[in-house]
Amino acid sequence: MGLRKEVSSPVKRSRGNATEQTRSKQLHQLDYRFIDDLKSAPIADRLEDNKQYLNELFEDCSDFVVREFQIEQGAKALLFFVDGMVNTELVNDVMKTLMVFDGGDRDIERLLRQSLPVSQIQQADNFGDLLLSLLGGDAGLILDGNHQSLLLGIRGMEKRSINEPENEAVVRGPKEGFVENMRTNTSLVRRRLKTPRLKMKHLTIGRESNTSVVVTYLDGIADPLVVDEVLNRLEQIDIDGVLESGYIEEFIQDSAYSPFPQVQYTERPDMVAGALLQGKVGIIIDGTPFVLIVPFVFMDILQATEDYYERFQIATLIRWLRYLFMFLSLLTPGLYVAITTFHQDLLPTSLLLSVAAAREAIPFPAVVEALIMEITFEALREAGIRLPKTVGSAVSILGALVVGQAAVQAGIVSAPMVIVVSITGIASFTIPRYNGAIAVRMLRFPIIIAASLFGLYGIMISVMLIIGHLADLRSFGIPYLSPLGPLSYADLKDVAIRAPWWTMRSRPSFISLKDTQRMDTELPEQIYKQGGQRGMEFRHQKEEDEAQ
Repeated sequence: MGLRKEVSSPVKRSRGNATEQTRSKQLHQLDYRFIDDLKSAPIADRLEDNKQYLNELFEDCSDFVVREFQIEQGAKALLFFVDGMVNTELVNDVMKTLMVFDGGDRDIERLLRQSLPVSQIQQADNFGDLLLSLLGGDAGLILDGNHQSLLLGIRGMEKRSINEPENEAVVRGPKEGFVENMRTNTSLVRRRLKTPRLKMKHLTIGRESNTSVVVTYLDGIADPLVVDEVLNRLEQIDIDGVLESGYIEEFIQDSAYSPFPQVQYTERPDMVAGALLQGKVGIIIDGTPFVLIVPFVFMDILQATEDYYERFQIATLIRWLRYLFMFLSLLTPGLYVAITTFHQDLLPTSLLLSVAAAREAIPFPAVVEALIMEITFEALREAGIRLPKTVGSAVSILGALVVGQAAVQAGIVSAPMVIVVSITGIASFTIPRYNGAIAVRMLRFPIIIAASLFGLYGIMISVMLIIGHLADLRSFGIPYLSPLGPLSYADLKDVAIRAPWWTMRSRPSFISLKDTQRMDTELPEQIYKQGGQRGMEFRHQKEEDEAQ
């Protein structure tokens, strides 16, 4: 429980309660819900009481600006905002307009209807709603003699420009990525789904950060039960601050102790739009460029947005390669340890002699050798991420070459082990979802240990345990292995292969949907019946002129 300044309500102060004035200068241990508590503090009629109350709330806050001025016929007004979060030019325009406003009757409704040059205006009758809007970047306006405040939407915070996401780059596809501003992110989604069925529900999470969160989905397509469950979990989050989407991800996932992710995150607006069209729900958090998507199943780990932009033949081939390299990334070091330790007879004689010659001078068993190289590779990968971009990639690549070569020459590890670890590392990079690749990287180590103890039997038992764990997982009630378990033949068109668009008529059936029909296939069927261009003659303009 932290210390916080308790500020007395201006209504109590206007009644001359000296005890409350004294208490407002003391520090007390109170509950964390500061903004919620202030919703019981109404705005006073006297302007001076409101001004004093705001100054006490924002004591020692150098970025808080309070400007008292007079409108026409001597009516007093109070304009306040947080410097750096509003557009100062619009603030000056509002003040200029009010100073020439012929509204000495202090009619706030007339002021709201006729004189303020601001498109977004809300009203608040308590300090809780006022502060929540104020700290979000709006400006507040209070007129003397009114118990309501006007909240002016004149935000002007600095924000990063929209660029291509570095972690999800594509050869073909949109080059726009989310930024840290929530309204910019919602507009990027809205630009792709121009329909009133796109709903966006706002929440505030964090007792001190008061982070804005928007839950977005397509009404009539998303399952209402899933939407209600998402909202229910978010509303129950009780934390002092939310600084990134990872905070919320850990709170709302079904199994927190599983290494496999049950919530997807992305920087790409087109991926969010595609997920919403499938019936999923998006969670947009202010202050981070990563948007969460639920539900999230295992097959989504191996699918990329570019699969749907390229021709289906190459997309299918690339998916098969991803499946293969995922298994290589998970099992290759364990298989090497198991074969060299217990099952040497599985290798051809020439290859066995080559491996034995390479390991002859190595003082460590295969499992220690594998763990040394895997840990070193993970350290080099982490160093390459944390170093500046200009030198990070060079250090990681040169470090791997130099360290690997030096380790082989020193007789610490064998050359086949360096090859195995290199193939494993390259294979892990082919997994499109970074959080899914992390799960594979973590599970690689217990599989190596199991292989060193029980050989291929240990690997088989480990794989069976992993599959059983995946079958037991859920993501917002959806089986994690869907559509493989339980099996759905109709949805296999977008799992083992990427079928042509016109054959995927329905949305995924493993997500309960209200509107399952996705498209009309009349045009592709018509082209197919006509045989494309066969049997149709197209004459050039020159031939037509000669015929005439």
